Amino acid sequence: QVQLVESGGGLVQAGGSLRLSCVASGLTFNNYHMGWFRQAPGKESEFVSAISWSADNTYYADSGKGRFTISRDNGKNTVYLQMSSLKPEDSAVYYCTACARAKAIIYCRARGYDYRGQGTQVTVSS
Repeated sequence: QVQLVESGGGLVQAGGSLRLSCVASGLTFNNYHMGWFRQAPGKESEFVSAISWSADNTYYADSGKGRFTISRDNGKNTVYLQMSSLKPEDSAVYYCTACARAKAIIYCRARGYDYRGQGTQVTVSS
């Protein structure tokens, strides 16, 4: 079955950096756009970033532009999210998502993904 396993979360001070990783299995990785969503307590999940199946295009929510960088390694079935200049409001559970490449990224961004991982906690202290 499909598995998306995130890692790299943790506790960091404001201004610090973290790199999240997500390893996918059970699917043909380069047939999927990959993305990250996050959910803070009491809030709905929100789109963070996405990368097209070919890595030609990347997308970011306004909250992460200039601070977050998404990348993928199709040879390792892995997608990364490099986060820098972290703020307390970035604290959330971060989820990796896979969205079939036949779908438009705009659909994937609107939670139209096919698979989601269990998440990794990111906590940014002030």
